[in-house]
Amino acid sequence: MKEFALIFRLKDVSDFKPSPEQIQERLNWLGSIAAQNKLVDKGNTLLPSLGAAKTVRTNHIVTDGPYTEIKEFISGYIIVRAESIEQAVEMAKGNPIFKIGGNIEVREVLKVNN
Repeated sequence: MKEFALIFRLKDVSDFKPSPEQIQERLNWLGSIAAQNKLVDKGNTLLPSLGAAKTVRTNHIVTDGPYTEIKEFISGYIIVRAESIEQAVEMAKGNPIFKIGGNIEVREVLKVNN
């Protein structure tokens, strides 16, 4: 089996504060993946607030977050186990983030042996 990162993106910072119902929907979705033994890493939430992110560019130029260059922001991620990217996409489709206009990027993880 391969591993895939599901990267959650939102368009509006106000969507970052989910209702109790939305939290429960997300937990149910995550629980369904865990119940199939396909959850590798439950991931983390990435804070969208000012001062919570910096971007280091060429010549060590540092700017606040990615906020000025993009119209959406990464709100978090998880790592899942799947036979193919298509199977990982099917898992992603069940996430309630789409109800609030968010999206999920699915990327295969390249595991490097240390």
